[in-house]
Amino acid sequence: MSVCEARSRFAQTEGLPRSEEGDPVFPEPWAAEAFAITVHLHEKGLFSWGEWADSLSAEVHKPGRAADGSDYFDCWVEALTGLLVGKGIADAEAILGLQKSWQRAAEATPHGVPIELINDPLSGSP
Repeated sequence: MSVCEARSRFAQTEGLPRSEEGDPVFPEPWAAEAFAITVHLHEKGLFSWGEWADSLSAEVHKPGRAADGSDYFDCWVEALTGLLVGKGIADAEAILGLQKSWQRAAEATPHGVPIELINDPLSGSP
């Protein structure tokens, strides 16, 4: 079995939305990217599987989360952010600033055009 055919432990995460064939599905490209980033950071040893599972579980079970799981990848990003900030790997203010910049860039980007941070009207780039 090739590396591409092997299923990651993350691909087997309970609650992960799946296709009829059992493969992970992503509602938006950013969700797939968040998944890939998480897998990469785990494989680089920045956090253990148990730490990740605990962080995601805590986020998914917070009061007010969508009963239908429609906010699963929002939980995923919050869990990853909290884990990285808690371990001192990332700065909460920097992450929030990037989130806001990406949102502004998305709102300023015409439909069908790739969203890039340079499209943030507040980026100061021409």
